[in-house]
Amino acid sequence: MNTLNHPVGALLRQWRQRRRLSQLDLACEADISTRHLSFVETGRAQPSRDMLLHLAERLDIPLRERNRLLTAAGYAPLYSQHGLDDPALAAARAAIEQLLKAHEPYPALTIDRQWNLLAANAAVAPFLVGLPAELLGPPLNVLRVSLHPDGLAPRIVNLAQWRAYLLMRLQHDIGRSGDPQLLALQEELLGYPAPAERVEAVAESVLMPLQFRTERGVLSLISTITVFGTPNDVTLAELALETFFPADAASAQLLRALAAEG
Repeated sequence: MNTLNHPVGALLRQWRQRRRLSQLDLACEADISTRHLSFVETGRAQPSRDMLLHLAERLDIPLRERNRLLTAAGYAPLYSQHGLDDPALAAARAAIEQLLKAHEPYPALTIDRQWNLLAANAAVAPFLVGLPAELLGPPLNVLRVSLHPDGLAPRIVNLAQWRAYLLMRLQHDIGRSGDPQLLALQEELLGYPAPAERVEAVAESVLMPLQFRTERGVLSLISTITVFGTPNDVTLAELALETFFPADAASAQLLRALAAEG
């Protein structure tokens, strides 16, 4: 979004429509009059800084976009944005490094809002062996590496299911953020060859694993996603730590063996 071409009222309307809310819905949630909200969206009323932040909270607008709303209305941005290597984020960076290291010998990685790899533990490296340099970046995009026909896709046994899962997560991120770069990434991924088999629900498992083919056998992994609680920095709000666990005893043993081999 270019705030120079999108006055604050138009930006608010875009976010309201993205959340599939009517003016009445948002006015009720924000405890303001529909008339006042209409005036804000059409530019007939100038919202206060507090009102903008109140509406942004009701609309669950990401911190990056809240700053853009404030700037479009003539206010200073509220939320800081530091690089991950900035001293201000030293405590958060140390927490990430500790979590990644502690999760070994199981894979764990940290990604930004566009699925670019920021950090990974040593257990991730064996999965990337043999991939072409152009896919490894920088930046290494986790979705591109996972679904590209020259990337990890040929090694994923349940590619149809895993592809559908990743595309669903990407669509969720697009809906929440409206990021045009994520839209471009989605278009790119949808252009990759898709598996011929149909995607069907797996009733016999409570979690869908990632089944990954290695020279030593098939790894079956499940994953969890961790984010920072109550972040007030744009960078921290957009970070996600994904940790993979073995789904069975054989996979746990294989991961330990891979780690021992270095």
